[in-house]
Amino acid sequence: MDLRDRVVAACDAGEMTRQEIAEAFNVSTAWIRRLLQRRREAGHYRPKQGKPGRKPEFAGRTLQNLDRLVEKQPDATLEELRERTGAACSLVTISNTLRRLGYRRKKRRSGRLSKTGRT
Repeated sequence: MDLRDRVVAACDAGEMTRQEIAEAFNVSTAWIRRLLQRRREAGHYRPKQGKPGRKPEFAGRTLQNLDRLVEKQPDATLEELRERTGAACSLVTISNTLRRLGYRRKKRRSGRLSKTGRT
């Protein structure tokens, strides 16, 4: 913020051109232009605040809904859960969400145990 304050003060003083200000503060003229444009349009030149990344597909009510669906029918496939929730996401997203909720993959009781043998 200190750099922004000094650059804006230098621009407001009008003693140097934008190119000279850019060289003096080691910034680009395009950055100065965007900084002054933000001050003109928004009334401030603070950095933009925002959360990076995508918003989660399952949060709040949709997360509770998914949890209820699994409680109701624990052997439902990921595809069935996606259809029932109406989510537009991948099966991996649903799998990761279920893992976050504490569910684990179901193991077959009738199948053979997997062993690691000697090599």
